[in-house]
Amino acid sequence: MNKIYDLTGLVALVTGGGTGIGLMISQGFAANGAKVYITGRRKEVLDKVASASNGTIISLSMDVTDKSSILKARNFIAEKEGRLHILVNNAGQVGPVSRFLNDNSAPERKDASTLGQALFDNESFDSWADLYKINTFSIFFVTTAFLGLLDNGSREKEGYTSSVINITSISGITKLAQRHFCYNSAKSAASHLTKMLATELALKGIHVRVNAIAPGVYESELTSASIPSGEMVDKIGNGIQPVPAGRAGTAQEMAGTALYLASSAGCYANGQEIVIDGGYLTVNPSTR
Repeated sequence: MNKIYDLTGLVALVTGGGTGIGLMISQGFAANGAKVYITGRRKEVLDKVASASNGTIISLSMDVTDKSSILKARNFIAEKEGRLHILVNNAGQVGPVSRFLNDNSAPERKDASTLGQALFDNESFDSWADLYKINTFSIFFVTTAFLGLLDNGSREKEGYTSSVINITSISGITKLAQRHFCYNSAKSAASHLTKMLATELALKGIHVRVNAIAPGVYESELTSASIPSGEMVDKIGNGIQPVPAGRAGTAQEMAGTALYLASSAGCYANGQEIVIDGGYLTVNPSTR
């Protein structure tokens, strides 16, 4: 039983793996034996992480919004490894934010007409399309591009099924806009895409599991330096009620959840979305 979370001999790819949640997961995988490829558009960020990893984490440039870049990375992994066991679709951005939405004193909140016009003027079709491209569309295109290699990974190890893990968000489950309608709706679409991919692959006899992790607020250099933990969580979470845990999530908690889904311990989980949010959705409006 002490080996059920061991990733020794497994090959993983984490998009957006050089910073934030992607880095937490990448380091967790590497610490438990996996060979981890991290991708992103900023090669210098990836190289810095890889250089400090003693060879367990490898830098690989890939733009998840560009099909030719995805295929180039896929072909590289195919040549170097011939299979893939774990794919984490983590790359994402926040996109357009209407900061006045939750500010009772904002002039944009004067009346319905003023608020509607402010929201209309503040955001654009292009900004929405750009965010959906990275937060939602990329999950489909990256997963389908690597599907053959993931299937190879399942065939290689008896009793193990390759794992796709999509990093969604509690923002896709809460009914609050949290000042960013676009981000929340894109993450909600990513959640449903997770379920569709899991179902369609299972119905077609393809032994690749697809699950999601929906994080709340997690530690980062950007948010934790100057604001006390509990205050930071509630400020970023933009909820009606404060987070019961009173703190941000940790790298260990994030990596541990991904490790469960990626390892033999999680091979019976498919089509699921695991919420790790310190209780945010228990006290704020959600679709669950």
